[in-house]
Amino acid sequence: METKVKRPTSLRLQKTIPYLFIMPWIIGFIAFTLGPLIFSLIISFYDWPIVGDKTFVGLANFKEMFTDDPLFYTSLEVTVKFAILFVPLNIIIALLLAMLLNKNVKGSGLFRTAFYLPSVISGVALAMIWAWVYDGEYGILNYFLSLVGIEGPNWLNDPTWAPIAMVIASLWGQGTMMLIFLAGLKNIPKDLYEASAIDGAGKVAQFFKITIPMLSPTILFNLITTIISAFQQLTLALVLTGGGPLNSTYFYAMYMYENAFKFSKMGYASANAWFMFIVVLLLTMLVFKSSSAWVYYEGEMKAGQKG
Repeated sequence: METKVKRPTSLRLQKTIPYLFIMPWIIGFIAFTLGPLIFSLIISFYDWPIVGDKTFVGLANFKEMFTDDPLFYTSLEVTVKFAILFVPLNIIIALLLAMLLNKNVKGSGLFRTAFYLPSVISGVALAMIWAWVYDGEYGILNYFLSLVGIEGPNWLNDPTWAPIAMVIASLWGQGTMMLIFLAGLKNIPKDLYEASAIDGAGKVAQFFKITIPMLSPTILFNLITTIISAFQQLTLALVLTGGGPLNSTYFYAMYMYENAFKFSKMGYASANAWFMFIVVLLLTMLVFKSSSAWVYYEGEMKAGQKG
């Protein structure tokens, strides 16, 4: 009696099955990311109103942006100043919080939840909370300052203090970055700290000689995502100040948003968006280029350390 041998699935089908599983992601990426990206590049060469006929203008949108639009430089300056303050403060505070939560103390899980919670709150809801905090007359921040004899400023109506208020409010929602740092800290071998302690290294030396080098890949990731986040800042300023006072919080993302949806200049706004994309891309490449000097990957040895 012959035994029927079950033939294996054809090789072509075996190669196709993995792609079927990732097909929903591929379709979503093409439809909602790659497709709009290419379309925005195309319409950046057009005078493209939301309603009405489109007209091909070539590089006129880019020329206008660089030569005839003072708001372009104003918004770019505001965004760069914001990023200079926001990026280092965001990383430092997130790292300090992660180090505190890395301690094995009772109730640490509760604190992790409390610190992460602002990250999942709607941006508009968070802005409304900060509007109450910053209120010059009834705000809780000025109330606490008055308890120690300090007269708080009119945060959102003072051109000097409004940008600082934006930075402080933006630092509130850093729960995701904090958890990423916390995961990185958990992966640092305890043996390194024990060995350094035996050699007489103190906490400060351990932080700079062990924690920072071992955490440098995580710092690199968070640095890049924070730079991108800084250039995309919109919701807080849109709700709290509307770009004022005196354009002191008129971020580049708001400039782009208003060109698209307030002035119905979709082609011009697309040109604005592509300029921001190129700036962020160049900054990211610069960070990656510099990473060879300060990012340490376990198992890697720098050229100068050989021999």
